[in-house]
Amino acid sequence: MGYSKAQKTRTHKRIVSIASKRFREKGLAGFGIAELMKEAGLTVGGFYKHFGSRDDLVAEAVNSAFGGWQRRLDVAKSGGPSVSLAKLIDDYLNETHRDNPGSGCAFSALAPEIARSDKRTRSLTSEQVRSDVQLIATLLPGRDKRAARSRAILIFSALVGAMSLARAVSDEALSREILKTVAELLKNLASTQRVVNSP
Repeated sequence: MGYSKAQKTRTHKRIVSIASKRFREKGLAGFGIAELMKEAGLTVGGFYKHFGSRDDLVAEAVNSAFGGWQRRLDVAKSGGPSVSLAKLIDDYLNETHRDNPGSGCAFSALAPEIARSDKRTRSLTSEQVRSDVQLIATLLPGRDKRAARSRAILIFSALVGAMSLARAVSDEALSREILKTVAELLKNLASTQRVVNSP
C-alpha cells in the first residue's frame, strides 16, 4: 500500500511536470490530455485517477512553473550565488529564455491564456504576481516602499511584455533588439539596486 501511494505521488508529479513544460511550449489549448498521458507513458483513463478535471491539471501545472526567482533568492540567502535585479533582468531577457519557453517563465508564455482560465488558476497567478513584484521591490534601493512597488510593477510588466513580443515577432534582429533595449532600460531604471547575498 505504501509503495502504491508513493508511486502514485511520483506519477502525479511527473504528469504535472510534463504538462507544465508542454503548456508553456504549446499553450494551454495546444496540448491535450491524450498527448500528455501518452508522453507520461499512461492511458487517458488514468488521468482521472490524478485530477478531477483538466482545469485542476492546468492550475497545478501553471503553479509548478512559478517561484523560480524566490528559489534563487533562497539559495543566495543560504550561501549560494548572489542575486541582483540586473542579474534577474539579464537571465530573463535573453535568447536562451526566448527560445526555450518550456523551461521559462509561465507569465510570458501563458498570460493571455491564464486570463481566460478558471478562478483557481487566476488566483494562483495573482498570488505569484504579488510575490514577484514584492521580490523585485526588495531589490530596489530607497526607503519609499510605495515608489519601489510602483517601479517593481513597471519592471515586472516590462520583462513579461518584452519576452512576449520577442517571441511573437518573426524578425530575429528585431527580437534581439527588443530584448537588449528593454534589458538596458530596466537596468538603468534600477541602477542603484540591492544585492542579496548569503548572511
